[in-house]
Amino acid sequence: MSEKVRLALASHGVEPTPNSPGDSRVDRLLDINRIRAKLLGKHGPHATSRLRKMVLKRQGGLDAVRERTAWQPVTVSLRRLFPLASFVGCGDIRVSQATDQSGRCVGGGVFAAVRGTREDGLEYVEEALSSGVAALLVPHPVSKAMVPQCVVPDVRAAYARLCQALAGDPATRLKLTGVTGTNGKTTIAWMLRSIWQAAGIPSGLLGTIEYDDGGHTQRAELTTPASETLASWLAAMVARGTTHAALELSSHALDQDRAAGVALESVVLTNLTQDHFDYHGDLANYSAAKAAILDLCSPGGTVVFNADDPGIVSLVDNWRSAVEQEHTICSFGVETDADVTGQVIAESVAGTHVLLTCRGKGAEPDRQIELKTRLVGRHNLLNCLAAACVAVQQGIDSSAISTGIENLGWVPGRLELVECDQPFDVFVDYAHTEDALRRCLAALRRVVVGRLICVFGAGGDRDQLKRPLLGAAVADTADVCIVTNDNPRNEDPQKILEAVADGVTQGGGIPLVVQDREKAIEKAVAIAEPGDGILVAGKGHESHQEIGGRLLRFDDREVVRATLHGMSDSMQLGVDRDGGVTK
Repeated sequence: MSEKVRLALASHGVEPTPNSPGDSRVDRLLDINRIRAKLLGKHGPHATSRLRKMVLKRQGGLDAVRERTAWQPVTVSLRRLFPLASFVGCGDIRVSQATDQSGRCVGGGVFAAVRGTREDGLEYVEEALSSGVAALLVPHPVSKAMVPQCVVPDVRAAYARLCQALAGDPATRLKLTGVTGTNGKTTIAWMLRSIWQAAGIPSGLLGTIEYDDGGHTQRAELTTPASETLASWLAAMVARGTTHAALELSSHALDQDRAAGVALESVVLTNLTQDHFDYHGDLANYSAAKAAILDLCSPGGTVVFNADDPGIVSLVDNWRSAVEQEHTICSFGVETDADVTGQVIAESVAGTHVLLTCRGKGAEPDRQIELKTRLVGRHNLLNCLAAACVAVQQGIDSSAISTGIENLGWVPGRLELVECDQPFDVFVDYAHTEDALRRCLAALRRVVVGRLICVFGAGGDRDQLKRPLLGAAVADTADVCIVTNDNPRNEDPQKILEAVADGVTQGGGIPLVVQDREKAIEKAVAIAEPGDGILVAGKGHESHQEIGGRLLRFDDREVVRATLHGMSDSMQLGVDRDGGVTK
């Protein structure tokens, strides 16, 4: 947490939650529910947005990116950008600065009154006006506002489009590939960047783990950045001379139109299984959100989809029947006849040897690409196929494709092998859906010779329906099911554990409940025998755990290493793994 924010909290009698140095996520979250009560008493209902003004100026924000890459916003005519909009008090509004955060408003700028899931931007118009904004972007005229107003039916989408325009529409100068789906987004995005690098192409990435403009990398705040931040990172890529980039698009981002105005040269659809029903409600709404990526594909662009996934096939078929523009359609799969297929030649815990076959166009012969990857599992074969599909359509040669995938090594927290010379294998993975858990466990079952031990849980304040499904999925494949905390957030951890454990029981397994995640990992290591495999699932690359509104330092990989080193030290000192002293 920055010293400036820390002092601001202290001035209001709020003690910040302890955190590791430089943790920008803590700056964003700020234990907002705990802080709100104290601030409201002193400063009224807009107090938290005043605090947010300081919080939002973090490293990933617009100002920091501008300073780093020396790009500046352009002036935009709202009449020209939104020709169907209505204008109040003017014939046009010329904009060079805009924000949807009332706490970040500046004199002469535009405030976009975006309606969020919990708050309505219209409630903050008065605060925005007090900051000196020159105009408003609103869904209907605001009678009390004596400034020019641009009235549009969808402020959120209009604001996202405006952010891109202010940044000079950087997407039009980039070859952008958008990736969506329940699972696989991050791995495919990282594969694409590695392939482009192998081909000598300046490339960037925006996704779950990190943001990379081709010259500067930082830890991600969201899978898909907020509209203003997204535009700034794309502009930074252009300023650096980056030409290709991969963009992970979450269902939340697509539903919220964060990428409105972003033209994608290629889109990739990986799979469609249950997730985020706490937000979307049901599979139909979730699927509709994912389908929105197709509307971002430029005319003449490429649509890459998983032919093995019935939900994705149906989604693409429905879209193709409704659009008039021509697109290049490229399918990939292992179980079906597709444009790009693959087969496993050999696999082990050390990686996979695969053969990819790309169907030739017209009279062209098929193209085969043989490669070795340190990634494990058939689901990662599908990820390789998806990345190869995009690369082939972009004219990248086979050697760069194979070299790029082989150079990738591990994707952080994606079946990442943790090695400390122990006689069994330990993997850490982000899997937090039923489908992802099943795929990871099935992949390990094929390469682990001994028992399979799984440490997992379910996140709080999220889809409750999937909790027993997670338990049943693990019970189907794992020999030992250790149920523990994931990120309980503001829920009672015990209730989450009970729901997951019930699923294990329903799936025919015996749940071993260890609420403390560190102790659960220690338990798994303690019972592991030579040849066994441990999967620590749910958090992957994450470096913190959210419990009761607090962010606590916790990285599964660090805990596993510390536990393994402790085990090694104990063995060297002559202490057996049950705590006794050996003779």
